[in-house]
Amino acid sequence: MAITGERTAYRTCPLCEATCGLELTLDQDQIVSIRGDADDVFSRGFICPKGAALTQLHEDPDRVRTPLIRRGSEFHPASWDEAFSLIDERLSPILAADRNAVAVYLGNPNAHNLSSLLYNTVLLRSLSTRNVFSASTVDQMPKQLACALMFGTGTTVPVPDVDRTAHLLMLGANPLASNGSLMTAPDMRGRLRALRARGGKLVVIDPRRTRTAEAADEHHFIRPGTDAQLLFGLVHVLFADGLADPGAKLAGLSSGLDEVRTLAEPFTPAAVAEVCGIPAEEIVRMAIELAAAPTAAVYGRIGTCTQEFGTLASWLVDVLNLLTGNLDREGGAMFPLGAAGHSNASGNPGRGRGARLGRFTSRVRGLDEVFGELPVVCLAEEIDTPGAGQVQALITIAGNPAVSTPNSDRLQAALGSLDFMVSLDVYVNETTRHADVILPAPSPLRRGHYDLALYLFAVRNVAHYSPPVLPPDPDLPDEWETLLRLSGVAAGMGADADVAMLDEGVAQALITRELQTPNSPVAGRSPEELLSALAPRVGPERLLDLMLRNGPYGDGFGSGDEDGLSLSALLDAPHGIDLGALEPRLPAALRTPSGKIELAPAPLVADVARLRASLTRAHADGPVLVGRRHLRSNNSWMHNLPMLVKGRSRCTLQVHPSDAERYSLVNGEPAHVSSRTGSVRVEVEITDEMMPGVVSLPHGWGHVDDETLMSVAAAHAGTNSNVLSDELLIDAVSGNAVLNGIPVQLAPVPAAAELIPAGSA
Repeated sequence: MAITGERTAYRTCPLCEATCGLELTLDQDQIVSIRGDADDVFSRGFICPKGAALTQLHEDPDRVRTPLIRRGSEFHPASWDEAFSLIDERLSPILAADRNAVAVYLGNPNAHNLSSLLYNTVLLRSLSTRNVFSASTVDQMPKQLACALMFGTGTTVPVPDVDRTAHLLMLGANPLASNGSLMTAPDMRGRLRALRARGGKLVVIDPRRTRTAEAADEHHFIRPGTDAQLLFGLVHVLFADGLADPGAKLAGLSSGLDEVRTLAEPFTPAAVAEVCGIPAEEIVRMAIELAAAPTAAVYGRIGTCTQEFGTLASWLVDVLNLLTGNLDREGGAMFPLGAAGHSNASGNPGRGRGARLGRFTSRVRGLDEVFGELPVVCLAEEIDTPGAGQVQALITIAGNPAVSTPNSDRLQAALGSLDFMVSLDVYVNETTRHADVILPAPSPLRRGHYDLALYLFAVRNVAHYSPPVLPPDPDLPDEWETLLRLSGVAAGMGADADVAMLDEGVAQALITRELQTPNSPVAGRSPEELLSALAPRVGPERLLDLMLRNGPYGDGFGSGDEDGLSLSALLDAPHGIDLGALEPRLPAALRTPSGKIELAPAPLVADVARLRASLTRAHADGPVLVGRRHLRSNNSWMHNLPMLVKGRSRCTLQVHPSDAERYSLVNGEPAHVSSRTGSVRVEVEITDEMMPGVVSLPHGWGHVDDETLMSVAAAHAGTNSNVLSDELLIDAVSGNAVLNGIPVQLAPVPAAAELIPAGSA
């Protein structure tokens, strides 16, 4: 890549789920400016502070740029060969003795990285360990599991057709801060304004009056962790008042409608109101308005997932969409059709294997696997509990579970007891500081980008590939090469495995799978022909080209639309390609064994008894803790960028005035917050944005570890909310962590204790 003079480059922002287009002005290899790409087919010039901070991420002097090896208590730079020799020497004997003695943790940034999405699976297969954990089980696993049980796969997730709906009911979501989640939608503020401008209505249910709630027509406080009860109350009203009308098509495609009717009977508005704190008459009115709207969609996000009944709440969101006739309908909740990697767009339409759960369990607590991984709430116990199968080594890939998972104090201690640890990361953070080897990754500007996962949840079908803006660093291989070399060690090939040979095998395996897929556009072709047609591309670009060309919009390698998609077509479209508004996809999108929408899956029906018992359960008198998001933050991994942490501290404990008075808390002064798992000290922010009895602390902060090498984050440390979250509190169906509705105790901090560092007891 020759670089001379000033130039303009375009790429998709890789820092959150909105996938905004960026326009970069560069002078040789220096970034002069970043602004929104006005011609981007999806974001139309929208940009948030994270996209503008991409320069600081690229230039961050704290980034790890060469492999680091621990010697004693310090890290020292090493060559790639030295790093992999040590990995082979230390990891291989552990694998030889017991492959389950090695665990893997995949962090949130993997969802935004094409190399990771395509090559992490190669590493996992090579390791052959059951101890796979990820950020999914402190996030969206309940939604993906509920959808898999209902529709057949974990990526068959209905998203609100926000640009055409007349009524949007939103629970536990704040897209004006998150930019949308499991709903890829840049410029949510503009989209919600447009909804209201065309006469539509936005209703927000949240224990905090968020930025999104401020922009809504209607906001209702709700007691944290009771969304499932409220949703069942709405379902009850629809049945009781004769408003449940899915229409002939959906009724014919559904199984279990009568069972849902029976399950809803105890959840009367009066019974539900006592639990969730929303008056019964309001519940009735909301249900009637939802059913009466010309089009409507119900949407729930992280607040509905990270709670005691997360999978039931996620299920009931789509039960409501179906009962009101708004599932798979323009203006309702619809199924996107991604251009690549879509599990419900290949094979025989309308039928599949469905979801298979609990194929194995965790060693200590016996928690079920979901989609091949175990709940991260049991990672610490798998490390610190002696016995056969104890985890002795850990590989982390772009994650910081020491800050972002429950009871982080226990996990921090467990990480320090490991025999060996390898981290693929760009920072020495609270997790990687325990590693024996840290393997760095290149800047996002030095690698290609395609949102393979996020386009599966987009509110409009689009495709956009971004080539590297800057040439590769010869001393810093892309993640796919590092992952393949690590896979070689795991497969017993030693420290010097042939990466090119391994990559060729990956491409051949994907081609073979495609040739064996029913209804494939390349059926009958030879593997050699397709491999030749993909040359000279290698790595993730080769695999992406294969998926695009065999996808629903692809050219089929000459057997489909001659103007169909390919990587070359995307390279010729620097602002992306608009593939159109969402369209009805049922029954073709279904992958259940029955070919039906399963409205009453057995695991969910079984859990309703637990929900029903909650209707008569006494509520704790003390406050409960919830998290919150901010536009300038994304979990724990953007706190080292000055542009995103400047200004007054956002890591405060938000408290309603009545609770501040009850617990003698003073605005701007520290409070002592404790739970079963630990305690912290944090600055109080008194605000009527909070529901009485609920306090809020943002997720992902607490950079107080003096062994990390993140200078900006350390100067804006904040408080780690996951010292307070409890690894024993989980959603029973998915094993997902409960991060909202955690019982806590509050007290003012005595003046003599104010010298204790923030984030400590």
